[in-house]
Amino acid sequence: MGKYDFDKLVNRRGTDSYKWDVGEDELPMWVADMDYQTAPGIREALAARVAHGIFGYADVTDGWYEAYISWWTKRHGFDMKKEWLIFATGVVPAISCLVRKLTTPAEKVVIQTPVYNIFFNSIVNNGRVPLESPLIVDEYGIRMDFEQLEADLSDPQTTLMILCNPQNPGGKIWDADTLRKVADLCDKYGVRVISDEVHCDIVAPGKRYVPFASVSDTAAKISVTCMSPSKAFNVAGIHSAAVCVPDEILRNKVWRGLNTDEVAEPNSFATTVAIAAYTKSSQWLDELNGYIFDNKEYVDSYVKENIPSVKVIKGDATYLMWMDVRDICADSVRLCEYIRQTTGLYISNGRQFGKAGEGFVRINVACPREIVKLGMEKFKEAVILFNGTKGKC
Repeated sequence: MGKYDFDKLVNRRGTDSYKWDVGEDELPMWVADMDYQTAPGIREALAARVAHGIFGYADVTDGWYEAYISWWTKRHGFDMKKEWLIFATGVVPAISCLVRKLTTPAEKVVIQTPVYNIFFNSIVNNGRVPLESPLIVDEYGIRMDFEQLEADLSDPQTTLMILCNPQNPGGKIWDADTLRKVADLCDKYGVRVISDEVHCDIVAPGKRYVPFASVSDTAAKISVTCMSPSKAFNVAGIHSAAVCVPDEILRNKVWRGLNTDEVAEPNSFATTVAIAAYTKSSQWLDELNGYIFDNKEYVDSYVKENIPSVKVIKGDATYLMWMDVRDICADSVRLCEYIRQTTGLYISNGRQFGKAGEGFVRINVACPREIVKLGMEKFKEAVILFNGTKGKC
């Protein structure tokens, strides 16, 4: 029995929760947002900050830099320098800003699909072109298609790649050799890399993710890493993140872009949250990871026993599960709509993660086990009902 209670049910309805803004009979297991209260150390630090009672303009403190540097050294074996770090109000604002700053209109940005759907927004909304470089997803898991990736990077119009490390939605932890190959190919074709590493701290017990910038001098020189306590500690609404840019020339460009877009200044709670997460919440995170991956094992076993037409793609990172539903319905949009309409279970259709996501669904299992069990029962019920309609997809 651990120190922390992740079985506790917390009613989030009526709390302005984006995830829980659903019907009374609906169960949301879609957006990447956990249903656990965040670590006590973070809540205590926030309470102390609120008790002070003054919330004027905030600054980035030495404690913020020290917290990031110490955490990545101890947790991930990556030694960052203070000058490499720049505060940002979020990973997505940083990515959108960097797409504008590091490319020009109509240039192509490589993304390896299926991948986090907001990458498309950051690219298209800024007048750039998303170039989908499909990953290989099969019974062996998820891996990169380097032949296809090189072809896409060699396109003269390609100037930027957004890497998802660890991979969302599949939960793949990219190994050092894979990341070095990516860095070498990008360097060969003059392509810079934005590495989104926001999910890096949610990993299976005994596993470690590999920071992209740590694998080689080349990777460090050509990359911007986006990081945040938001996913691992469930504090996305506080808007606290950082970018790490080892190369001085690239860092100056990034710094100017973030400040021009006014996304480099913290609110009154942003540094407090990060410091408390990285200095007071390590044990909480370890127990959280154990709980989440027990949830994943439960779901994997349940699906194999009760919904054999669905195939779970194993992943060692994130609290998200990627599932192949093509034996039921190749149209994942239609299937997800049907599941929601008939049972109230709200999950993510794979199509929104790119063309390679068609025929897949994503389910968020970062919730108490009781909710996970209910979600799986609803999933099973919906599949039985759908199969009974004998509809074609």
